[in-house]
Amino acid sequence: MRSLVVAAWLLLLLPTRFVVAVKEQDFKKCDESAFCRRGRTLAHRAAEHVTSGEKWKSPYSLDASTIVLEDGGSRFTGRVRSSLYPEIKFELDVRVHEDGVVRVRMDEKEGLRKRYDEAASWALLKEPVLSPSSKWSVGKKEVKVVYGEKKDQVEVTVEFEPLVVRMKRNGKDQVVLNGQGLLHMEHFREKVEENVKKLEATDVEMVAAEGEEAQKVIQLPPNAWFEGDTEDGLWQESWRSWTDTKPKGPESLSLDINFPNHGHVYGIPQHATRLDLPTTKGEGAFFDDPYRLYNTDVFEYLASSTTSLYGSIPLIHAHSADSTVAVFVSVASETWIDVAHPTQKSTETHWVSESGILDVFLLPGPAPDQVFSQYAKLTGAVQLPPHWSLGYHQCRWNYVSTNDVRSVQKRFDEEDIPVDVFWLDIEYSEDHKYMIWDKKNFPDPVDMFNDVEALARKMVVIVDPHIKRTHDYPVYKEGQELDLFIRNKHGSEFEGWCWSGSSAWIDFFNPNSWEWYKSLYKFNGRNDGKWSWTESTGAVHIWNDMNEPSIFNGPEITMEKDSIHYGGWEHRDVHNINGMLFVNITSQAVKERTTPYKRPFVLTRSFYAGAQRFGAMWTGDNLGTWEHMAVGIPMVLSNNIAGMSFAGADVGGFFGNPEPEMLTRWYFVGAFSPFFRAHAHIDTKRREPYLLAEPYKSIVRETLRLRYSLLPVWYTAFRESTVTGLPVVRPQYVVLPKNEPGFSIDDQYYVGASGLLVKPITEAGVTETTIYIGEDQVYYDFYSGHAYRGSAKGKNVTVPAPLERGPLLIRGGSILPSRERPRRSSALMKRDPFTLKVALSQSGSASGELYLDDGESYGHREGNFVWREFVAESTKKTVIISTKDLGSKNPDRAVDGVELATYNGGNAFANALNGVRVERIVVLGLKNRPSKVTLGNTDLEFIFEGGVAAVGKKEGVASKLTVKNPGAFITSDWTVVLGL
Repeated sequence: MRSLVVAAWLLLLLPTRFVVAVKEQDFKKCDESAFCRRGRTLAHRAAEHVTSGEKWKSPYSLDASTIVLEDGGSRFTGRVRSSLYPEIKFELDVRVHEDGVVRVRMDEKEGLRKRYDEAASWALLKEPVLSPSSKWSVGKKEVKVVYGEKKDQVEVTVEFEPLVVRMKRNGKDQVVLNGQGLLHMEHFREKVEENVKKLEATDVEMVAAEGEEAQKVIQLPPNAWFEGDTEDGLWQESWRSWTDTKPKGPESLSLDINFPNHGHVYGIPQHATRLDLPTTKGEGAFFDDPYRLYNTDVFEYLASSTTSLYGSIPLIHAHSADSTVAVFVSVASETWIDVAHPTQKSTETHWVSESGILDVFLLPGPAPDQVFSQYAKLTGAVQLPPHWSLGYHQCRWNYVSTNDVRSVQKRFDEEDIPVDVFWLDIEYSEDHKYMIWDKKNFPDPVDMFNDVEALARKMVVIVDPHIKRTHDYPVYKEGQELDLFIRNKHGSEFEGWCWSGSSAWIDFFNPNSWEWYKSLYKFNGRNDGKWSWTESTGAVHIWNDMNEPSIFNGPEITMEKDSIHYGGWEHRDVHNINGMLFVNITSQAVKERTTPYKRPFVLTRSFYAGAQRFGAMWTGDNLGTWEHMAVGIPMVLSNNIAGMSFAGADVGGFFGNPEPEMLTRWYFVGAFSPFFRAHAHIDTKRREPYLLAEPYKSIVRETLRLRYSLLPVWYTAFRESTVTGLPVVRPQYVVLPKNEPGFSIDDQYYVGASGLLVKPITEAGVTETTIYIGEDQVYYDFYSGHAYRGSAKGKNVTVPAPLERGPLLIRGGSILPSRERPRRSSALMKRDPFTLKVALSQSGSASGELYLDDGESYGHREGNFVWREFVAESTKKTVIISTKDLGSKNPDRAVDGVELATYNGGNAFANALNGVRVERIVVLGLKNRPSKVTLGNTDLEFIFEGGVAAVGKKEGVASKLTVKNPGAFITSDWTVVLGL
């Protein structure tokens, strides 16, 4: 139990957490961060030169005489010179990968100190393979490479003076680096005390014309046009009560990355704002501060802001009707990004990072799916999660005892409401010594886990990174003995304050920490006989919170930047990666505690590029307001675009007591998010769905059942994401990349490739809404079968939105597999029959996929899975619905980044499902009543309800054919023929 002294101290320290919304003054703006001020002022000077007609030219150039072609010509290196500091050596390294991605690296060589160059090693899945066919050629003014098909060629040029990198497609600029001349890599230098003060005039002359009074002429330093005339926070800076020492001196990096032919940009999560990123500079800018990437614990964050939140992925997509490109900037330090649209068809971005080398990846696309594939090859795709983790998760701070957990589970079953996972927040632990149980309230944790698992459910328990500094806590004692904790700037163990009071933090950059930390999770005991979490079971999975890291008495509620990590790197160099390392090792620990290994589930609040390989994420401490419900949707979409597909926002909001209508609507939002969890603050009222009054309780029950019936769709979407990198939930521009009116839409989206189009309601009192259809296709209401017609130019249609049914359409041409039997958890559905809903397109065709495996093991990597395609084809006299196996025809044999074993359609898992049948086929949009329906030589009984056909222009309830018990099985090939 937390001591009263510590509890009172924490309440005084963070009153906002319990009383009011975020204090913006607790977090920096750009003008309060010295390196951001320097970088943004550089951009202002450049803009003023252009406005006044003066020439602005980047001081950086590539020395043609030093260029060396390497690796068969797919890579070159050369020296970059700065006219500001000719004696400083920079090296440029540019290479082409086998998939057409171009990597641009620049680093200071032979400097006084070393810049942090390891960010990519943590983010990348593996070292990329260079292109064997792309060859650089050296000309008089540039180095150039051309590759790709003749009709769709990519040309990359590196211009010598000034240094500019251009990626073109078919002659049009796609990405331009340093086109505005804002590249600046601050070199390492010796500290000279006089230079800390404002620079004085270097030359003063007395000039007098005949008959005139002499005047003083001040000659500014020669570099002032570029760097300014004042040294600003180069060696230390103070903010509020903290002073950040900078023993290495200035080392920031500025770079303009522009998209001259793309008017829409997305990504760079995590921010609470629209998907299509609003501008931060230029005339009529939406925000006045740049987007910040700096993982921070911002509780009760604003619903529209550029403020940095819990995770940072420096990936930006640029899109137009012609193409999609992306840029990944592999930097781990605090970064600020300005966005501007000089025209409606172009975008300029300016990136300023505190430390690190220039390491930029240009992803050429040109289509969204190719960009996702290129990024997945770099940083990895989402891992196939355990099937149960796609069900409903019930959480709050806190379930107060083992009996409380049992009671909650009992109430769910009594009310016939499905749930898969129960969660425990920080109060389960003794004095917040994580993995140590509070025996007063949790006397029998293993029995509790077994009681939950007996009903085919799991539990998730929180383990935060702050380690209570007391020697009666074995985790702290061992970590200290092994010297595994982060150090402060003086070289002593870093001490900060969090929920456990005085705390230390494991330095996961130290490889010696990895096996030791994983050993703590062994519920069967450690081989060395030391302490491990034996009061746990294989049914327990983990929640990593507060891993930015959150430090209550630190600047901006995080760690001082001049703290020291393994290898001598300062925290400023690695801050945004820190939280990802924690979830990485935790994920390995959870997997390795079972034999044979089972897929782990780990939820993280802090993340970086590549974190999709290790677990799920959520959008943090949101509020129970309509505005936060609404902004959670583009936040989840933005994370999906940046690779973090297993994403969701807390249903109901972490803070506050949402009214029943709001909570009911929020459950629909959650049911159509990849990660679906309800969570609430300790001061909120209990709001488990069974506590709702009618009709809200029944509506939420049906929403949860809808989620469970569509689990085959969600699991299939995740399987596709593991192979292709495509997001699990997809905004309009991803699905319809040529339809310009849809490029900024972020309040509706598609679920995978299923054809489901979702438009959650996020306002009070709504009974109908509009959905945008961006193509000439028929869409069907999921519930009523009403047919809506789109158009090639795009069209808004009005759909009903009663509280009991959130707007949901099926795209014509889709086949949805579902399981319609209500169950109390997903594990009980494994042998349930399927319903196939066939939504015919305007051409009378449809297709869909179904992927299944055991949902827990890694047997799918050995070929133990079922992967089926369903197809409907129309002729003048028939509609033929058939299915075939896809496993043996998979063109990409990698799943989870692992090469598959040889696939056999008769694998053990498939054989175990031989008796699982298709219990119903529903066809929407037929022209006429069939004369008969057959499977082989067997005539099938059917019900036909007349209505609007898929083909045509009429709107209204579509015709519906229902075939019950067709005698088809999910693992077999079969053909059903509808005779028209």
